[in-house]
Amino acid sequence: MGLFRRIVIPATWRSDILAGMSLAFTNIPQVLGYARIAAMPAVTGLYTVLLPLAGFALFGSSRHLVVAADSATAAILSGSLSALAPIGSAHYITLVSATALTVAGLLLVARLFRLGFLADFLSRTVLVGFMTGVGAQIMIAMLHELMGVQSDARTPLRQLVQIFGNLHQANGLSICLAAATIGVILLLNRFSPRFPAALCVVVGSIALSKYARLSDLGVSTLGPVSGGLPHFGVPLIAWSEFVSLLPIAASCVFVIITQSAATSRSFATRFNEPLDENKDLEGLWIANTAAALCGTFTVNGSPTQTAMAVRSGAHSQIAQLTFSALTLLVLLFFTGPLQYLPQCVLAAIVFTVAIGMIEIRALLAIRRESPGEFWLALTTAIVVLVSGVEQGILLAIALSLFRHVRHSYAPHTAVLQPFGTNGTLESVPAKGGLETQPGLIVFRFCADLFYANSARFSRDILTLVNDAPHPVRCIVVECSPVTDIDYSAAEDLRSLLQNLNLRGVRMFFGRVSPELKADMSRHRLIGVIGVENLFEELHTALTSARQWLSQSEQSAPTP
Repeated sequence: MGLFRRIVIPATWRSDILAGMSLAFTNIPQVLGYARIAAMPAVTGLYTVLLPLAGFALFGSSRHLVVAADSATAAILSGSLSALAPIGSAHYITLVSATALTVAGLLLVARLFRLGFLADFLSRTVLVGFMTGVGAQIMIAMLHELMGVQSDARTPLRQLVQIFGNLHQANGLSICLAAATIGVILLLNRFSPRFPAALCVVVGSIALSKYARLSDLGVSTLGPVSGGLPHFGVPLIAWSEFVSLLPIAASCVFVIITQSAATSRSFATRFNEPLDENKDLEGLWIANTAAALCGTFTVNGSPTQTAMAVRSGAHSQIAQLTFSALTLLVLLFFTGPLQYLPQCVLAAIVFTVAIGMIEIRALLAIRRESPGEFWLALTTAIVVLVSGVEQGILLAIALSLFRHVRHSYAPHTAVLQPFGTNGTLESVPAKGGLETQPGLIVFRFCADLFYANSARFSRDILTLVNDAPHPVRCIVVECSPVTDIDYSAAEDLRSLLQNLNLRGVRMFFGRVSPELKADMSRHRLIGVIGVENLFEELHTALTSARQWLSQSEQSAPTP
């Protein structure tokens, strides 16, 4: 009963159904193109928007996310599995479905252990670079079909070399059809985004191909497309092959979790709706299980298809269920005409999808605001293009983590100094020669203390003490950014306290959170620091430090 309560048709059902129809008209040609990217039979693209799409619509959390074939995961499959089996062979198709089942298993593990937070481990910066590299790779991969040129190379650079070497084989009519397709789709998407441009191009090119006999003029066509329901079964492979599939499936899982979560969050925020990322993981593993049993390839939350659904007026997953139902009708009654679809037109549709993946505006915005992050994004794109999608996603994860660790390793540090007539304390980047007042330094370290940055914490404080314009008697550490101390950092802090104590410098800690105090207690630091030197507020720490400074100055012998 809970399931059926979840899919009760809302008051906006007319809008949702119309949006689902628009989504089907626009995206059925695209999923055929995604099947092309995955090097799978065209009909398997339709299978991705049958049971997998319906599976997520029924069990996922997001009301808007469209889960179906996606260019990024499709590119991972073709780029990685082609080394294990000949593309187009029965064994290759089995490996693709087995990968989908492996992906489903990994997503189930992620759901059971509530690993939805893994979506945060790919930064927006490297994700832009990754998608840009994938887009460029797909564009290059489609060039030989756009021109009607033969190519069996696997890497983008070799494909370019082979294409230019075989330009004499190019079919002029194929090039003209592809150019017209790209131009029409880009123009209509620009000036009339709700118009089903891809569908109109497909219908028009099928009619032209059939009645003008384009195949007799050297234009390659899709050929017979099997219709009807998919053949259900479990893909069976050897254990050694399963081991080979694990890193490929893991790459897909990271892309699926990050891309799906980012898309779901975006639209949930826009419409002020609740979102359960772990519930979405449940929908994603069910969708990929359905894909594997249907004999198709891995599915993913698609940003472009989700945006199309929302732009068409979708308010709930009723739109996605409508899309799935219309796909069923196509499979049962309308696959026959697809055999006349020119390969160059299908490649052109995929080419326009790839163009949309290259986020030039986002790259330029990153370059303006953060040149260092721009080079990270560009490096990711180049690695995807040169080495492959799987290597690119692994690099993207590594760069995201490296960026986080780098910021934690070298955080911002500051000395608080009085400004204005009322002496309000303001942050100034820490450097030698600064002090808060004669004999007193208020220091802020903007990161948790751990093994990689604790030496810098000690070094910065000793530099401030050594280079201060007046002898330093006490230091107040403003601890609001520090919530955790690990074992190595605790040892370094203990050594620093001993060093300062020998020099007659006393340390106070202000804005100490309960979590930080618990860590200090666990590492037996409170006895070394002194419980009387720990304060929950900064102003009380300052008051105590100033009182101690005044007392120490009064008790000092007169020269």
